[in-house]
Amino acid sequence: MSCSKYRLSIGEQGPVRSPKPAELVTLPSHMDCHDHSYTQIVIGLKGQAEFEVGGFGNLVGPGQGCVVTSGSGHAFGGVVEQSDILVLNMPVPSVGDPLMLQKLNELSQRDTYFQLDSQIQKLIQMLVAEMQSRPDDQLLSRACSDTLIALLQRHMSKFSTSYKDSRFDLDAIDRYIEQHLSQKISVAQLAGSVYLGESQFHSLFKSQIGITPHQYVLGKRIDMAKSLIERGHLNLGQVAELTGFSSQSTFSHTFFRLQGVSPSQYKKLYS
Repeated sequence: MSCSKYRLSIGEQGPVRSPKPAELVTLPSHMDCHDHSYTQIVIGLKGQAEFEVGGFGNLVGPGQGCVVTSGSGHAFGGVVEQSDILVLNMPVPSVGDPLMLQKLNELSQRDTYFQLDSQIQKLIQMLVAEMQSRPDDQLLSRACSDTLIALLQRHMSKFSTSYKDSRFDLDAIDRYIEQHLSQKISVAQLAGSVYLGESQFHSLFKSQIGITPHQYVLGKRIDMAKSLIERGHLNLGQVAELTGFSSQSTFSHTFFRLQGVSPSQYKKLYS
């Protein structure tokens, strides 16, 4: 299958094109992640792809799909052979278009992952063949998108098999922090370590751990600092540097705030 390559991440160099109403996409073999201001309907055509939407993951194969609502951070990548998908990029409905607004609301309220019946799968195969023969035909792209939006509601059912409840992997996050503890660590970097969007990661982290990612990383820095001080081989300036603080004074202030004693007082306990 010859599918066009899709601009998969926001902020790439070069002009960002407006998405077609319907387009054929070959997914990368690695996981990527982004979000966007419009809703997408993704339908599997060939191979298998892994998707992570709203913290819940699943494998999407031919005749299966998922709804990615606007603003939802999501991760994606091909996992079996060449992974081809059909993407319907939903227009932002206007107040003067109540039918389109209703259709989009109905689709976005469905389960994130869905299964399509054989009837509409045959129609999709026909539409994909037409799109492949005329890849630059914007009118055809719009017609395919409008046709499927109008029909999907009646031909989709819940995708019951869950591949993975969540990509929120604290062990992987801890490994990333340990490997980069001497450096500045951003929320975006932590989110990328588990293939989640930054806002989605922050929300999941706070709900599951009870503190912000920044507070968690700070705690890890102080824990490591205490361990290094207890060993007694380094001075406090070296400890501050190895644990990622910008200066010894910043380290001392943070240590005292979180531990109730200064680093030098703590060091005396192990002298």
